[in-house]
Amino acid sequence: MRIILLGAPFSGKGTLARNIMKDFNIVQISTGDLFRENIKNGTEVGLKAKSYMDKGELVPDAVTIEMLKERLKCDDCKNGFILDGFPRSIPQAEALKEITDIDAVIALDVPTDEIKRRCVGRRICSKCGEIYNTSSYSKPTCEKCGSPLFQRDDDNLETITLRLEVYEKTTAPLINFYADKLYVAKGSQEGPEETYKPVKNFLKGLLK
Repeated sequence: MRIILLGAPFSGKGTLARNIMKDFNIVQISTGDLFRENIKNGTEVGLKAKSYMDKGELVPDAVTIEMLKERLKCDDCKNGFILDGFPRSIPQAEALKEITDIDAVIALDVPTDEIKRRCVGRRICSKCGEIYNTSSYSKPTCEKCGSPLFQRDDDNLETITLRLEVYEKTTAPLINFYADKLYVAKGSQEGPEETYKPVKNFLKGLLK
C-alpha cells in the first residue's frame, strides 16, 4: 500500500502516520529524514543536498527525487510506504509519477483556528524530545523524564500564519491533483484516535 499524507502544519500527519505504520506494517518516509540520513552517511546525493542547504538555498526537486528513488528501492518499502512531506507541489507530484504509483492520498482537514492553537500551545521536552500541548498538559516538566519543557521560537502566530499561506498556495492544490485517489480525514477534537478510526476503515477497504 503506497500512501501520501497531505495536511497543513500541525494537522497531525506524524501521529496519523504512526498509527498506519503500526496497523498496516508499512514504513514512513519523510524528506527531512531522507536529507539527514544521506548527509550523515556522506552519500553523493546527500552532499549535493548539503551544498544547497549550506548556502541557505532550497534543495532542487531533482535532488530530492533522486534521494526518494533510492529510498524506495530498500527492502522495507516492498510492503508499501507512507510519504510525509512529499510531494509539496504540483511539479513534485508530476516527478513522483515517473518513479512510483500511489494507491491513496489522505488529506487531513483541520480548522485553521485549531492549527494555530496547537502551534502556540506546543511544548517540547528539553531532554527526550517528548511533545505536549498546553491545552491538555499544564506541567512545566516532562511526564516521562522530568526535564523542563520549552517552546520553540517559531511556534508563534506570525510564523504559523506564514506557513499556512505557503501551504495554501503551494501544497493545497495537490488535493485536486489527486482527486481520484483522495480520502479527506476530518481532524477530531476528541483526539487522534477518533481521527484515525475512519482512516483505518478506508485503508482496510483498499485491501479487499
